Amino acid sequence: MALAASYTYRLYGISIKSPWPLPCAESADATPDPVELVEAPAAFFGAAAYEASRHPNAGQWFQQVRLRDGSVYLRWSGLFEFLVSVDATHLTVCRNDNISDEALFTYLLGHVLSFALMERGLDPLHATAVMVNGGVVGFLGNSGYGKSTLAGAFLQAGYPIVTDDLLVISGNETGLSVHPGIPRIKLFPEIASIVLRSQAAGTPMNPLTRKLVIPLDRSHAHQEVARLKALYVLAHPSVSKHSTRVVVRRLSQRLGMLALLKNTFNRFVVEPPRLHRQFDLNGQIVSTVPIKMLSYARNLTSMAAAR
Repeated sequence: MALAASYTYRLYGISIKSPWPLPCAESADATPDPVELVEAPAAFFGAAAYEASRHPNAGQWFQQVRLRDGSVYLRWSGLFEFLVSVDATHLTVCRNDNISDEALFTYLLGHVLSFALMERGLDPLHATAVMVNGGVVGFLGNSGYGKSTLAGAFLQAGYPIVTDDLLVISGNETGLSVHPGIPRIKLFPEIASIVLRSQAAGTPMNPLTRKLVIPLDRSHAHQEVARLKALYVLAHPSVSKHSTRVVVRRLSQRLGMLALLKNTFNRFVVEPPRLHRQFDLNGQIVSTVPIKMLSYARNLTSMAAAR
């Protein structure tokens, strides 16, 4: 039997009802169309899993399929199964018994939740962001480019994390706002021990990686909507592997637009309404805030200099 929702939260600009307590403060300011998280047994996913098994990507560790009824089935083999309802109002999960809540929330409140965000007109970027002198600074880049590690350097210097990995920006006539995510950061143990010291304890993200999911307390996480100040696109680590210099170069609006499109979060949804919203928002971003390319060697000295 599925667990009923009993907690309400506000994350990434939307309301979420959850059967589990999430590692953030509950919110009484619920929107009229909350996303409901539901846990269900494996049998609930039988028909969806069978349909997905007939797709060409069925043998991959990660599988994502749009089913005939319009819902989306996602599976990380050996970890979780998820089903996103057609209107993205319900996100249903089945997990293996040995999977921690922290690991579950990393996937559920990241890639899976992005479907609900897009259904509500929000288009997330693949980025990590920190609060610096009253405004949000975001770092864009592929997995492995060092977004969270650079954010950890800011955390070490007293600048709180706004969101890690999934960045939601909304725009209106007064400017661009960033909606805070779940207060946690994903870091490898050796980096976490340097930037967080005694608070570096975390839970492995999944059995295949050493990266830890580390909860952040109020002093390390900014949990209010804030104005976007700038975005930095991280160059591939190999570009400045042997360099001793930190290079910052402002991108033209055209190159900035391409960088935003390249670093979109969730490329699975390509229907015209999503693409129109994406281009409109990205156009507002490149015309409102500076977007810069940042290149630096991935070592502690250069990381501090980049900060």
